[in-house]
Amino acid sequence: MKAMKALNFASVGLRLRVAASTLGPVATIGLVVLVLSALALGWLVPRRLALADQNRVALAAAALPPPAIKTIAPPATANDNLVLFYKSLGERRYAELQVRTLFGLAAKTGLTLRQGEYKSGYDRAAGVATYQIMLPVKGSYKAVWQFAMLALSAIPFASLDDISFKREAIGDAAVEARLRFTLYLAPGGQP
Repeated sequence: MKAMKALNFASVGLRLRVAASTLGPVATIGLVVLVLSALALGWLVPRRLALADQNRVALAAAALPPPAIKTIAPPATANDNLVLFYKSLGERRYAELQVRTLFGLAAKTGLTLRQGEYKSGYDRAAGVATYQIMLPVKGSYKAVWQFAMLALSAIPFASLDDISFKREAIGDAAVEARLRFTLYLAPGGQP
């Protein structure tokens, strides 16, 4: 196949040389100019069409209305952040309601919940009241984590400070866990 192509090109080249020698120098130059012009047109026409397409796309984009300029809000100041922090605190008078919420979530996730330990306090540095809740639960490992995540979602001013697991035997499906939550509360009102 390659020999055939080489033969064809050699044959065409030979024919062009014979034709050029019989036509004379002026006709040969004219023929060369004609061949080069045809090659140039074959190369330039697709480029010109591609450029015309790009111009149409650019004109269409230019005809669109300009995008709206977004104004960026200035960063929050320390005072703004402090005000937001105090607004996100829970109310001390509803601390027991939050404990009931925790008990309800434990039942919802299938955990056995024994009586917990509760301790109220006050953080002088932050100026917030705290309410620590220690809950011993028993159930599957997955249920314990579900309970912890649901509790943090339901009570946005709570933190999970500590969690520990204990399993009596390797084959037991249930684990015993102790979770310590802290509720951060506004300083006013009753605990």
